[in-house]
Amino acid sequence: MIVKEEFLTKLRQIFGLNLYEARIWTALLSRGVSTAGELSDIGNVPRSRAYDVLESLEKKGFVVMKLGKPIKYLAVDPGEVIDRVKKNIREEADFNIQKLKELSNTDVLNELNFLHKQGIEFVEPTDLSGAIRSRHNIYNHLELMVKKAEKSVTIMTTNKGLLRKIESLGPLFEKLSKKDVKIKIAAPITKETAPAVKEITKFADVRNLKGTDGRFCIIDGKELIFMLMDDKEVHPTYDIGIWVNTPFFANALENLFNQTWRELEPAEKLINKLA
Repeated sequence: MIVKEEFLTKLRQIFGLNLYEARIWTALLSRGVSTAGELSDIGNVPRSRAYDVLESLEKKGFVVMKLGKPIKYLAVDPGEVIDRVKKNIREEADFNIQKLKELSNTDVLNELNFLHKQGIEFVEPTDLSGAIRSRHNIYNHLELMVKKAEKSVTIMTTNKGLLRKIESLGPLFEKLSKKDVKIKIAAPITKETAPAVKEITKFADVRNLKGTDGRFCIIDGKELIFMLMDDKEVHPTYDIGIWVNTPFFANALENLFNQTWRELEPAEKLINKLA
């Protein structure tokens, strides 16, 4: 049996298997029922490891051991395997979430916060900066910044970036609006983005920005993240954001933004025209 390495890699990523587990499992699926020795030969796995691998797959619910001599193994239906994996992931996630909830009510978190605050006192202002690689990591950091906002969130973004931010940060904007945090978003508004923009205007002031593809976010006029690449030309994996905690620069950029902001058309008016 020949299975492409690309297919094995996908199985490992989806089901959390190691290479030998993926090879043995696919070998057993191709046979339905087989011995450890046969699966070792078919899957190109050392015989000394075959039983350990099969025992691991059995615990995960991928195979069933048949009683008798020689010992044989039966492949579980892939659909049933998927259900079992989903159940295990859900149970593990619930368990970990519960542990984290319990952590918030212990002295461990207080100790961690104390250490962090103590460490921050020795950090130079120039050290409060960094390069963040990949759009996934950028948005994780962006979410962390927005959560901490006390007065204002100022965003300039692109057409696609607007949709991404509404999707990932929309619930946060709603919470911040209830705390009277002022949220300003300048971005190109088109028929594509109009429906999402219409919903987010309940919590944020959105205005139409033409001819500029800048991407940045300023929090409370103190903290700033700006992207170096054009999101139309860079793959999300290679997107780069620069985070800086500098009131001097962030406040200056926000003042420049506000000068342009006054001239921009409010989203509500434009949406009515596009409707």
